[in-house]
Amino acid sequence: MASISIVLATFNEEKNLSDCLESVKDLANEIIVIDGLSTDKTVEIAKKYKAVVKVTSNPPIFHINKQKAIDMATMDWILQLDADERVTPELKKEIFSILNSQLSHPEDDRPLAETYDGYWIPRKNYFLGRFLMKGGVYPDYTLRLYKRGKGRLPQKNVHEQAIIEGNVGYLKNPLLHFADREFSRYLLRYGRYTDLIASEIGNKKAGYNPIVAFKYLFVLPAWWFLLTYGRHKGFMDSWQGFVFSFFSALRFPVSYIKYLAKS
Repeated sequence: MASISIVLATFNEEKNLSDCLESVKDLANEIIVIDGLSTDKTVEIAKKYKAVVKVTSNPPIFHINKQKAIDMATMDWILQLDADERVTPELKKEIFSILNSQLSHPEDDRPLAETYDGYWIPRKNYFLGRFLMKGGVYPDYTLRLYKRGKGRLPQKNVHEQAIIEGNVGYLKNPLLHFADREFSRYLLRYGRYTDLIASEIGNKKAGYNPIVAFKYLFVLPAWWFLLTYGRHKGFMDSWQGFVFSFFSALRFPVSYIKYLAKS
């Protein structure tokens, strides 16, 4: 049987962590949690599931802590999760089947194209009462399953994916993501993301430039809204699809204004 390390980085996730770990308790050979100084019961819950827990700082680029968890893993494969994600029984069965089929067929007996060191997983995102299926949101492929030693996070921005040494395949069954059950939580995460984007703009040392300002304040938000709500049919996800496209588009001017305010 292939052995699997479940790795997470957490910060004040007592409302989510139990359901996440419950969904993988019979999939994991070990659970690694890097906690960023949570002030709630996150660490207590993690230890209830016999996780190996390390408490450290909580950097703005939370992929730094995710990489620390990846580095601590000892099993054959790594499945990196967020506390607000759930592995369905169907996805669990597919992971078992895929990884164990690789064990039963040694790599040197198969063409290179049939061997994989990592897998993209489709993801369903829950937003204010429904899973978004349009607007370019699904399938929201994320690279979370890979052989130990074959995958690393760049640790440079919020939306980065792991970098895999080797071939990468695709799984069929989705991971469930419950990040935004309430609008208040969405706004909290939105504030953090726009802060990071503002910092990324600042790293370019652009200063105030009328052309750049026009791009961030008008061109990018208009383009993004038309792309997600129109071309990718976000309107088919009811009012949630409109809200998601609208606020996603607003991240460009919001981030740029935050950058100007700090510069």
